[in-house]
Amino acid sequence: MIEDKNPKFFYGYIIVLASFLIHMVMLGVFFTYGIFFKPISTEFGWSRAMISGAHALCEVVLGVLAIVAGRLTDRFGPRMVIVACACFLSMGYLLMSQINTGWHLYLLFGVIVGIGMSGCLVPMTSTIARWFVKRRGMMTGIILSGSSVGSMIMPPLARWLISTYGWRTSYIIMGIIALVFIIAAAQLLRRDPGKMGLLPDGETEVKAESLDLQAGGFSLSQTIHARQFWMICIILLCSAFCSFTVMIHIVLHATGLGISVANAVNILVIIGGVSLAGTVIVGSIADRIGYKLAYTICLIANSVAFLGLVVAEEAWILYPFAVIFGLGYGGARAVMSPLVAQLFGLGSLGTILGGLHFSATIGAAIGPLLAGRIFDTTNSYQPAWLICGILMVVCVIITLLLKPTHEKRGEK
Repeated sequence: MIEDKNPKFFYGYIIVLASFLIHMVMLGVFFTYGIFFKPISTEFGWSRAMISGAHALCEVVLGVLAIVAGRLTDRFGPRMVIVACACFLSMGYLLMSQINTGWHLYLLFGVIVGIGMSGCLVPMTSTIARWFVKRRGMMTGIILSGSSVGSMIMPPLARWLISTYGWRTSYIIMGIIALVFIIAAAQLLRRDPGKMGLLPDGETEVKAESLDLQAGGFSLSQTIHARQFWMICIILLCSAFCSFTVMIHIVLHATGLGISVANAVNILVIIGGVSLAGTVIVGSIADRIGYKLAYTICLIANSVAFLGLVVAEEAWILYPFAVIFGLGYGGARAVMSPLVAQLFGLGSLGTILGGLHFSATIGAAIGPLLAGRIFDTTNSYQPAWLICGILMVVCVIITLLLKPTHEKRGEK
């Protein structure tokens, strides 16, 4: 029996803070791959497609294991999952300092780092969905803003470390940062408020009766027979294709247009800063206007950003692109988990999010790899940006066609 009490301080906010820090470090470190891209390529003479291939393998591995991470989170809670992932992530980065051949890159970054990154999203977002109902969008946005803060801090830090100590020592430092901060923050995580005698949003038992807690919801087997599940899979695949193409190649594209490396890295910082605002603002607004409408607006913003990038080759266009893309990218990430919880409930949310995350990682694997191949062939990123623009328009159309699931459990 859950106690009928309203504590002065709700522990859910500690969950939010810990999840924010974990997401900040995990994604921040991960987004430095584009910064290490050029020094590794210069030392070994590897093509952009070849180095992008290791990132593609990493995305596939983390996508497959995100399903496992979600399942384990549903059963045992997020703390154990995050600690295990932190160990693999740190080991991968520490050993990356020793690579000498292509298969080293693919094994260490593609597989080991991929295993570590499998816990970067699902354990935190599924846990927050259990701790918050009325403020689910806002709190999810705050957590995911961690990746925006990480993208503002880690790439510039990586650039400075590489210029000062070289890329090998820089990988060791990144590995130590990941191990210490992620494991420390993970100790604060708890699976759900019921384990601590609490209710979502810090409400009393009386007030909670009015909340749509959705404790049951769809099972995984029921979810995969719902057309809404596969529609979201397509949306996430296309969105991740575009987003990770930007994160991996925008610095290289910028330097190709004559922007210095330092200023090119600042484009990632702008994306991170604006997406930080986008996750919090859009997450809060979505709680009031609806998750589908908020998500559609974000996708439209990204469509405009990419199509604008296609028609202009001047360097200055990258800055308004970073602002518009950052807003849409951050906002869309904040809204997705609450939207899925609204559609399918909380019973198997971690596993469902893991399955959806897998589809996103397929897109994240294909996008940068294809963009690298396009550049190696045409010496231009313009065709890649055109593909991204088209895919974002497709996402808008599919989202507009997305309908609610039936309230009766198991109906599609």
